[in-house]
Amino acid sequence: MTKKFNRGFTLIELLVVIAIIGILSSVVLASLNTARSKGADAAIKSNLNNLRAQAELVYDNANGSYATVCTNANVVAGMTAAASAGGNTWTSTGNNVAGMACVSAAGTWIAYTPLKTTGAGYWCVDSSGQSKNEVAAPALASTACI
Repeated sequence: MTKKFNRGFTLIELLVVIAIIGILSSVVLASLNTARSKGADAAIKSNLNNLRAQAELVYDNANGSYATVCTNANVVAGMTAAASAGGNTWTSTGNNVAGMACVSAAGTWIAYTPLKTTGAGYWCVDSSGQSKNEVAAPALASTACI
């Protein structure tokens, strides 16, 4: 008597495995997109937080004035990097474009840009040492984070 051995998988089995792999990969990809957005937010926060140290150097070099903070090359580079991390473009003359701004006066300065995570708001830093999340962009005439 001869035995017949079935080798391989049926079409149904293969389709079930492919469907399971597809579902699992879509879950993983959705999680990766969230992680990417949170990583971009961390880069934005880091770049803007670094502006505070640079602003104090400008203050010391300008005899106690923040008036030139937003035109300083290092501050411009930090704002550009923060905007780029969030998928935006910023120039020192483009204040309040896409919710980003750097505003400085003799006694104060403020800089903010939107975070990348949907609904996360804006990251704001200012001359008083505040570095925090804002629900809405501060007014362009603001001298401090809300």
